[in-house]
Amino acid sequence: MDVTLVLAAAPLILPIVAVAWALVRLDGGRGFFRQPRVGRNGQIFDCWKLRTMVTDADTRLAAMIARDGALAAEWAAYQKLRIDPRITFIGRILRATSLDELPQLWNVLLGDMSLVGPRPFMVEQEGTYRRAGGQCYFRLRPGITGPWQISGRGRTMFTDRIQFDSDYLRNVSFGKDIQLIARTVLVVLKCAGR
Repeated sequence: MDVTLVLAAAPLILPIVAVAWALVRLDGGRGFFRQPRVGRNGQIFDCWKLRTMVTDADTRLAAMIARDGALAAEWAAYQKLRIDPRITFIGRILRATSLDELPQLWNVLLGDMSLVGPRPFMVEQEGTYRRAGGQCYFRLRPGITGPWQISGRGRTMFTDRIQFDSDYLRNVSFGKDIQLIARTVLVVLKCAGR
């Protein structure tokens, strides 16, 4: 199903990605961004996105949380910042519309990800996830969309994802995946991404 849907949507999606890539490139940095993420069975893969942050985002984050204890606490709990000055103007639009995630369709074709599943987390987040008791994630192929992405994204603590992942694994089915894809379309149309 994943491959069929991606290939069927490719004629529509590729021009959108091309235009978004060109807009991201206007600030002089790379258009695409790849980041090592943890996949099924703990395997590491390169997750692709359109770049939404300044090119030195990691360096800026380290400096910000080193000098601001409140920001450090927010990052530790959520693994993101509610107001993140590293996000570019174009990046805000891409995140709000979730267009920055479209390159992950390539990850689906490669077999690293599925259209629906738990959100793949960064390598440095794996310890936090495991220490909080998370296990179900590792039995699943991570997804572009899923329960956390449409219900808790940007509003829950990082470790809250464990419950979303457990519930998804317990109730996984073709019908549920179709429902999650349909709900994702509504979230995207509302520009509710962050």
